[in-house]
Amino acid sequence: MKRHAIIPVFIPHEGCPNDCVFCNQKKITARQEPVNVIKEIETYLSTLRDADLDTLEIAFFGGSFTGIPIEKQSEYLKIAKDYKDKGIVDKIHLSTRPDYINEEILDNLKKYSVDVIELGVQSFDDEVLKLSNRGHDSKIVYEASKLIKDYGFTLGIQLMVGLPGDTLERDIYSAKETVKISPSIARIYPTVVIQDTVLYDMAKNEIYTPLSQEDAIQRTRKMYEILDDAGINIIRVGLKSSDIISDEGDILGGTFHPAFRQLVEGEIAKEILEPQFEDGKDYVIYGNSKWINNAAGNKGKNRKYWQEKYPRSTFTFKTDDNLKDKEYVVD
Repeated sequence: MKRHAIIPVFIPHEGCPNDCVFCNQKKITARQEPVNVIKEIETYLSTLRDADLDTLEIAFFGGSFTGIPIEKQSEYLKIAKDYKDKGIVDKIHLSTRPDYINEEILDNLKKYSVDVIELGVQSFDDEVLKLSNRGHDSKIVYEASKLIKDYGFTLGIQLMVGLPGDTLERDIYSAKETVKISPSIARIYPTVVIQDTVLYDMAKNEIYTPLSQEDAIQRTRKMYEILDDAGINIIRVGLKSSDIISDEGDILGGTFHPAFRQLVEGEIAKEILEPQFEDGKDYVIYGNSKWINNAAGNKGKNRKYWQEKYPRSTFTFKTDDNLKDKEYVVD
């Protein structure tokens, strides 16, 4: 199995012109010191230098990288390029907004050997974008994506599930539009309502209703399957706990879960396996080391479900790393 690691460098919110309803980074940024890029990189390298990795990336996240002054972009990128030129890292990776992509910006990113550009698209539905105060419509997403691919960068698309005005149909539409653009990588995030955001106030005032955890799982599962079937590499599903950047850590609703990806992939595994079972028979389920855990489900969720549904059966899960992802043998 190929081993890949990212050195994340969080760039404060200075590059983002907007106050999206779900974001609290500006308030957090006001209390942060300027980022020391070399220190951040060296801290991670101290634990990764002997890790026998196939690929190591420096990735600039947070805010919108290409929205900061181009001189500051160049200052950060020059540091990253030095590590790449020395062969210490393999790729340079950044995330930004679709409306902060143009030829001048991309020329500069090429100059500093950037490899991967992720666009925080969130939704392809114009009403959802408007209600989320994104500050642009969907047209700019198609234009920016084409320009990025024309320049030869690896394109990534980030989508959010359950934004204001969102529906299952709109989520599916966003996934299908993503397939049309054909990025190499994608991320899917259920909307998490974080303290110190407009969305938090909207939820408190009952203007917005957060998704339940089950609804978030099922919507994300459908989007995941659309992207996965198209061969798009889904590199993240759900937020990490470190992404919840509220001092008090106060969030509303049930969409945040530290193992959200496994909850989604567990539902996919259940969907694959369910038609093969009937009560009164005993089953041994084989899958590779990643997906056998998904077959059993997070904290044994699927195992418990099947044991209750088929009380006269037994279910045993065994690892077979000769099998591919989402490939199971049931004996």
